[in-house]
Amino acid sequence: MTSMSAMSELHIVTEDQITPERTRRGKLMIRGGLALLIATALAQWADQAGLVDLGRTSWRPTLYAFCLFATLLCWAQVVLHGEQGKRTLFVLPAALFVVALVVFPLIFGLGIAMSDWNLASPDGRKFNGLDNLWQALEDPFYLNALWNMVLYTAAILVEYVIAFGLALLLNAEIRARKFFRVAFLLPLMLSPVAVSWMIGKSMFEPRFGPMARLARTLGWDNPSFFGSPEIARAMMMIMDAWTYIPFMMIMLLAGLQAIPKELHEAAEVDGASPWRRFWEVTFPLMLPVSITAILIRIIFKLKLADIVINITSGGPGGATDTVTSFIFREYRDRSNVGYGTMLAFIYLVLIVIAMTALMKLTARWSRPQT
Repeated sequence: MTSMSAMSELHIVTEDQITPERTRRGKLMIRGGLALLIATALAQWADQAGLVDLGRTSWRPTLYAFCLFATLLCWAQVVLHGEQGKRTLFVLPAALFVVALVVFPLIFGLGIAMSDWNLASPDGRKFNGLDNLWQALEDPFYLNALWNMVLYTAAILVEYVIAFGLALLLNAEIRARKFFRVAFLLPLMLSPVAVSWMIGKSMFEPRFGPMARLARTLGWDNPSFFGSPEIARAMMMIMDAWTYIPFMMIMLLAGLQAIPKELHEAAEVDGASPWRRFWEVTFPLMLPVSITAILIRIIFKLKLADIVINITSGGPGGATDTVTSFIFREYRDRSNVGYGTMLAFIYLVLIVIAMTALMKLTARWSRPQT
């Protein structure tokens, strides 16, 4: 029993057993791994920029150096902190994995964004600093796409009102309620590409589409749902709303079902009208769910591209362009990798700033009401 106890204690390192020599060794492991990683990354960057010729066509050495640094960092935690370091190992590998999959690609993408790199050019990639940034800030088509995103995002308020109304309807005691819940969810089950072809390319086809025929019957001689900038933009909003209103509706319906019925019954006993019960009981209690649904819907809206690309390709004259569809065409049609990446970075920064500000503004309403 004594030998078994002694064997188990070999893996336990207390704070008093961490000697100065052990601490120095742990710090040396971290610094050595980090120095190797930085040196490898700088050498490969110099090779990519044409300052030196190392004959490397990929970033594998930097990846291997990062793996070695991650291993040494995890090992050093146990060397430096003993048992506390072992607990850190439950979290540290996951954090390093996130760094490898998120931070490194962002840094690499930033390098591309600061390059003049067109795949159709025989000159290859050249570093041009912030030239792509200044070009983007003066690009009227990109600024128009940003303004379109503001309009598309503002339409979410209308979508929210419709979704709330449908959620209230499906929460009421109506006939075939379960059938309508499934039926209203069908658009959400369809791919945006399928929606664009089924509705935009078929139903709203200007010559033989059923909606065009109906428009002619009602007196519109030459129906063109995507020929006018205003109408085309409105059609994009309608088709995207038709796809995602069910998502907001199902979230709001779940929130309505979580409200205790006793609250409505007590308000009814007090003589409150249906409108007053909604405005003073239902709506305040639904604020946290509403804010969550709207924020998630904004995230989906900021990625809007499929419907625009498949139906109008941003036309007419960029009137329906989203930032994502514009960047897609910058890559596909113009092969402009450097400029397209800079546009994506600008959009990412704007999204982070806007969403952070929006979440701070809505923080007081996001808390559960009591």
